Amino acid sequence: MIRVFVVDDSAIVRKKLTEELNKYPDIQVVGSAIDPYVARDKIVRLNPDVITLDVEMPRMDGITFLKKIMRFFPKPVIIISSLTKEGSELALEALESGAVDVLCKPGGSYSVGDLSMQLARVIRAAAKANMRNKHVYDFKSQERAHTPEIQKPLGGNQLKHTTDKIIAIGASTGGTEAIKQVLYGLPADSPGIVIVQHMPPKFTTSFAERLNSLVPLEVKEAEDGDRVLMGRVLIAPGNFHMLLKKSGADYFVQVKEGPMVHHHRPSVDVLFHSVAQVAANNAIGVMLTGMGADGAIGLKEMHDNGSFTVAQNEESCVVYGMPREAVKLGAIDRVEHINSVASAILDGLAHLRNHP
Repeated sequence: MIRVFVVDDSAIVRKKLTEELNKYPDIQVVGSAIDPYVARDKIVRLNPDVITLDVEMPRMDGITFLKKIMRFFPKPVIIISSLTKEGSELALEALESGAVDVLCKPGGSYSVGDLSMQLARVIRAAAKANMRNKHVYDFKSQERAHTPEIQKPLGGNQLKHTTDKIIAIGASTGGTEAIKQVLYGLPADSPGIVIVQHMPPKFTTSFAERLNSLVPLEVKEAEDGDRVLMGRVLIAPGNFHMLLKKSGADYFVQVKEGPMVHHHRPSVDVLFHSVAQVAANNAIGVMLTGMGADGAIGLKEMHDNGSFTVAQNEESCVVYGMPREAVKLGAIDRVEHINSVASAILDGLAHLRNHP
């Protein structure tokens, strides 16, 4: 039984979440609180397995409370945030501060029932999260990739040319920090990069903007028809699938609606299948931390078509679900700690150049 504690300033949300989550036989809401001051003593006393936390609350904001939890009583925390730019930016800050995942707060008439199935899946993953691995990232170890002469391309000459190599990355639970670590370790003239991170709409916009301010590459949320260029990273927008396409020598992305795949939209499998078809032995496939099996089959197809493939190792994953499934399928050439994934990608690019 997974024991859950709910922190939200709305009595209606607390009541509805409790009712909906208690319908699942493996989940029990053991308590709730209106704000962090009420929550802190209850959490210590009840010792829940997972905490859901609203980031926008009176008296003490959720980010401050989250940092206190991570410091004194580390537990898997799922952020439930409003679907606004401010809410998504706060959610990203929460992920950087130790939260394992983020979901949209129900809108309108508090349609919590629409959220409960997705939340239940995330709770099950969070209960298995390795909280020690929320702090494995070592950005300083990769500073050598950022020599002073390398500048963010942002419309420079190298963006006038397409890339003949593609890097495709998939991630879910714990993936925002893992992706940041990988991109931080890559030089500004890297081949075009396409990424699916399981994340709600608008949150992906803030995620791309945040990455763009931190890493040497140009990062943007993908729009339909965007070209895949050297030095550019395209993040699949929340609630849309992203596919790699090719026209002549140019790669571009298609962003489209469609049914969920492995309960997700965007889906890593959808991206990886398309990369396997149009880039094949010109591609690097990377599977990072995340729950479930999304992307494993697509990465196996990439591998079988000649792509060089890398998976994050269990030791450094927050949730070793998606990488495990890819390894089990025989889809992986290299298994690496997150601090070495960028180096493995660069090795893979050299491998592809030497084996056209």
